[in-house]
Amino acid sequence: MSDERKKALCEYRMQNAQESFSVAEDCYMKNHFKDSINRSYYSVFYAVKAVLSLEGIDFKRHKDVIAYFNHTYVATEIIPRSFGRKIGQLQQRREKSDYDDFYIASKEEALEQLNNAKAIIEVIRKYLEEKGGETP
Repeated sequence: MSDERKKALCEYRMQNAQESFSVAEDCYMKNHFKDSINRSYYSVFYAVKAVLSLEGIDFKRHKDVIAYFNHTYVATEIIPRSFGRKIGQLQQRREKSDYDDFYIASKEEALEQLNNAKAIIEVIRKYLEEKGGETP
């Protein structure tokens, strides 16, 4: 994949991240807390995939995307370790909210995940800007 294509894919994925985050905020404001948690996770997932796109790396499974990101960026402290834990928490909460029967997401839980997503996306955006990628 050409560098131009990698950069275009990175920008596209960051746009998806921002759109998903906006939907997460809308869901939160409308008291749709499970949906807010879901979209918070996906906003981070798309941002993580934006980083990987600059390397020309992609995976089909979510766990592989997150594992590679944690190994390559979090363990090496390119991205602060605390964000690796937050990404893991976002993933766990998203899975619970999507798959656990009778799961009731609280307003506080949804807000925490929304704030985590916002912080992670901002760190990733700054990283991409430093790498020379333009982000929306």
